[in-house]
Amino acid sequence: MMIKRLCLTLSSLAIISGCSVSESDERAIGSANAAQVDSQLPIVHDTAVDRFVTELGRSMASRTSRADLDWRFAVVNSSDVNAFALPGGFIYVNRGAIEQADRLDEIAGIMGHEIGHVVKRHSVQQIQGKERQAVELVLLCTLTRICHTIGGRLVVKAGADALSAKYSQHDEAEADSEGVVNTLRVGIDPEGLPAFFEKLFEEQKRQPSLVEAFFSTHPSDESRVAATRKQIAGLRIDPKRDLVRDTPEFHAIQALVRAWPAPPKPDSVLADSIRK
Repeated sequence: MMIKRLCLTLSSLAIISGCSVSESDERAIGSANAAQVDSQLPIVHDTAVDRFVTELGRSMASRTSRADLDWRFAVVNSSDVNAFALPGGFIYVNRGAIEQADRLDEIAGIMGHEIGHVVKRHSVQQIQGKERQAVELVLLCTLTRICHTIGGRLVVKAGADALSAKYSQHDEAEADSEGVVNTLRVGIDPEGLPAFFEKLFEEQKRQPSLVEAFFSTHPSDESRVAATRKQIAGLRIDPKRDLVRDTPEFHAIQALVRAWPAPPKPDSVLADSIRK
């Protein structure tokens, strides 16, 4: 029962390992899993913050090759610095990412990166190529540290190795590339993405628990920063172009987020999920 309640089950969609997933299937999978994410994780419902994140996300998503998706953006009340994309255009950003960003272009960069995963259908490729249960587990484990709790480890041991559902280095490089393009298209400085990665690597040295969820599913090393900056340099952006790096609006939103009550502890989220 614990696995059924904790994992984001795909059984109702009759998805089996190795099958082909159409665009309509992808949207159905994303919608079903988003409904369960929303019921199992502490999603924030703050009008101003929701509007800001949604407008920023849709401004980028609407200029991609998958602009026709019904893109949805939400904030998870977790201090972990992380973000994640579900199939079909569902993007989740943890409050920790908003709190830790120094500038607008950094949070835009990480959102543009997650949009890139959807554009490239990376989650769909995992569904087609991996055991269903590993995919179910990663959708929960990537958003919080639940799988690092005692109860979470029991689920992993009983069902699958959650780390087997990591994005590949190739997927991450593709999403980074998409993130650079996505921000640039809307006039935001793409330097925010490598700058945010630098912050994550520095935070990993000082407070590893804050970025543990990100690095557990986004394989990374510091060469990633150099690769992203090399791509930006290769674009030969006109130095006279007035790209946005920061705005007062972002810092107003950040102040709102920082003023929220402390997020629930992962163990309490796990307990709530078991009771449902």
